[in-house]
Amino acid sequence: MFSPDRSPSLFAIRNAQALNEWREAARLVSARWGTFVQAEREARTFAFASYVAALDAEEAAAAQVAALMTPLAA
Repeated sequence: MFSPDRSPSLFAIRNAQALNEWREAARLVSARWGTFVQAEREARTFAFASYVAALDAEEAAAAQVAALMTPLAA
């Protein structure tokens, strides 16, 4: 018989949070790329550095998702 408690597990909540953080980081990468592409010459160096920082954050978020999902694949 199934448990009447249908609340999500802590594991599921952490996975959902990690996925949401990764999605937000990916959106930021896209936005920063758009800013870089449209930046005036004087602002391109800063815009590119901002884009690279967003890529680093997205990579970290993706690594967190991968770390949470690896036990499921084993």
